[in-house]
Amino acid sequence: MLLKDPTQQMGLEIREEGFKMKNIIIFLIVFNATFLFSQPNDKPNFVVIFCDDLGYGDIGVFGSPIIRTPNLDQMATEGQKWTQFYVADPVCTPSRAALMTGRYPIRSGMTSSKRAVLFPNSANGLKQEEVTIAEVLKDQGYATGAVGKWHLGHLPKYLPMNQGFDSYFGIPYSNDMNKDRETSKSYRENLLNPNFKAPADQYNIALIENTTEIERPVDQTTITKRYTEKAIEFIYKNKDQQFFLYLAHSMPHIPLFASDDFMGRSKASLYVDVIEEIDWSVGQVLEALKRNNLDENTVVVFSSDNGPWLSFKMHGGSAGPLRGGKGTTFEGGQRVPTVFWGPGLVEPGVVNQMGSTLDLINTFASLSGGKVPKDRKMDGYDLSKVLTEKAESPRKDFYYWGFAQLHGYRTEQFKLHIKQREPVHYGRPTIILDTPELYNLRADISEKYDVASNHPGLVDKMLYKIDEHLKDVEESTPDQLVEKLPKK
Repeated sequence: MLLKDPTQQMGLEIREEGFKMKNIIIFLIVFNATFLFSQPNDKPNFVVIFCDDLGYGDIGVFGSPIIRTPNLDQMATEGQKWTQFYVADPVCTPSRAALMTGRYPIRSGMTSSKRAVLFPNSANGLKQEEVTIAEVLKDQGYATGAVGKWHLGHLPKYLPMNQGFDSYFGIPYSNDMNKDRETSKSYRENLLNPNFKAPADQYNIALIENTTEIERPVDQTTITKRYTEKAIEFIYKNKDQQFFLYLAHSMPHIPLFASDDFMGRSKASLYVDVIEEIDWSVGQVLEALKRNNLDENTVVVFSSDNGPWLSFKMHGGSAGPLRGGKGTTFEGGQRVPTVFWGPGLVEPGVVNQMGSTLDLINTFASLSGGKVPKDRKMDGYDLSKVLTEKAESPRKDFYYWGFAQLHGYRTEQFKLHIKQREPVHYGRPTIILDTPELYNLRADISEKYDVASNHPGLVDKMLYKIDEHLKDVEESTPDQLVEKLPKK
């Protein structure tokens, strides 16, 4: 097109520039809208797989010479293996309360010197005033689901549906409760028989879906598979939104049960069969995430509620090189095998620094944009930078609580004992040490050599920290475990 008038040419250029600018503005509006609306999808999903009484030495990647755990081994290779990860208490109920709240269980009243855990005749549970991980994430628009063992209160007001979860499928307390006396006797008589299988119908445990009892006694031979199926169902149902899945296996807490597909499969023992079925379950969950293209936007945590129940001999697990097991505040009772996995989020490697289940609520809040409560004492740290950037862990110390008593304190590599409980029996009294014992965990992971006499100044400093911590928990919630329901 020929233009004779220069002003016409100028007008055309102006119109062209205006058209370009209009297109740029439209592009920016569309881009910004897309960006804003896509932001929630950038928040990661969270899956916590929590075992019951799994020992530090019970999976391949943590040193088991006989238990085959290919899925967990692969998970550790692709993610982070944490070698110094702790639970806040060496038994079920208080440990789970700490995971959910990010608070030492003494603060929530979920530990007791009189009753180790909650029982079917317990009158209380985790108070509704406590804020759970599920509630923090629910405030960010997450779907929340709990599958498996709860053990934070079996009465309706204490069940997961009243603690921030949208759905629940599982058993309300340990799988050995409400047991027949004769069965209990036969179980203890067969502890040296590695393949002894107790009658499943002799443990009168309820299976609950949401708030309704759907089976009693639950068929424990199929329970690991059914938990897995429900977990996968939850993932598929919520694949188009952010979600938090808490999958708490009943096993390998006694009585041990494996499905027909895994019973005898290991050719070693029933305990090994059980762990290998849990490993299969982990593989199924990870595969479901991959199938739905969720693996690169999901953080999966695998851990255990405490160490192995050593008093059950061949029906208990192994703490590997660690001293003690369940019920003790030695390393074997509270240091647990832990793996973080998330191909698009978690930087692979081995983390030889401290972390704890206490830290999960802070970490998940940080990664999701959520907020932890500011109106109460919290005991967790944010580990998100360790996961995503392999930064140094902010956790430098840890307090060892057991049965509502402070047993010890760790700072850096040194651990101070002021009380102990060993061997692993609930009925044994806690021993108050005449003189504190100090162990260098970097050089002595098995806590064999007391070096207190070599570090008197350090011992004094650590005793001061213990005194300060005890003052800090003085206004804790009263014991929630001791009260029993009236007898019928």
